[in-house]
Amino acid sequence: MVVSIIALAAGLLSSAVIAFDVYKHPQMMWIMNIVWPINGWFLGPVAVYLYWKWGKLKAKDSEAEDNRGKPAKVFGSTSHCASGCTAGDVLGVPIVFMTSFTLFGMALFAHYFVEFILAYIFGVVFQFFAIYPMNKEDGILTSLKNAIKADTLALISFQIGMFGWMAIVHFILFSQPPKPNEPSYWFMMQIAMIIGFLTSYPVNWWLVRKGIKEEM
Repeated sequence: MVVSIIALAAGLLSSAVIAFDVYKHPQMMWIMNIVWPINGWFLGPVAVYLYWKWGKLKAKDSEAEDNRGKPAKVFGSTSHCASGCTAGDVLGVPIVFMTSFTLFGMALFAHYFVEFILAYIFGVVFQFFAIYPMNKEDGILTSLKNAIKADTLALISFQIGMFGWMAIVHFILFSQPPKPNEPSYWFMMQIAMIIGFLTSYPVNWWLVRKGIKEEM
């Protein structure tokens, strides 16, 4: 319980620190003003460090040369994907919990179903707002198609890692799985997001290398 509360507090504080700074120094790509604080919630102080190391280079008022290497730029692409997934997943949790929705007799499968749909919607929307502002001449529909193409595999790989951890929590780690009204549930979700980030990073690298997705 204590560890859960500390981890959640660290995540929320990290989000607040990043949010305050992007408010003062907005990113060149406005959607990243949302991405970085969301990543702060599950990556905690690591996100703050990486924001100051890499994210600040992309601020509108930054005069520093963007000398980040490919791993850092793919990290940006992965964090963009992860934030959309996280937004959908976090929104889906209370929906399933408050409606007592189950699928095949299990709340876990209901979480998988609802959260995947919402994560996909948020992921595509986030990707759209990364693509469309730079390609307005292509039109909304083309940008939407490109967003779906760029985010689908990345999102699936994120959800595989996240859902895998949720299954371990549900079936192995706890005799009675934590509920969304308990701090330990959200601590497990933070870990799930980190694992999802790790499983989606190599997929994002491949997507960037193939030219399907842009470096960020």
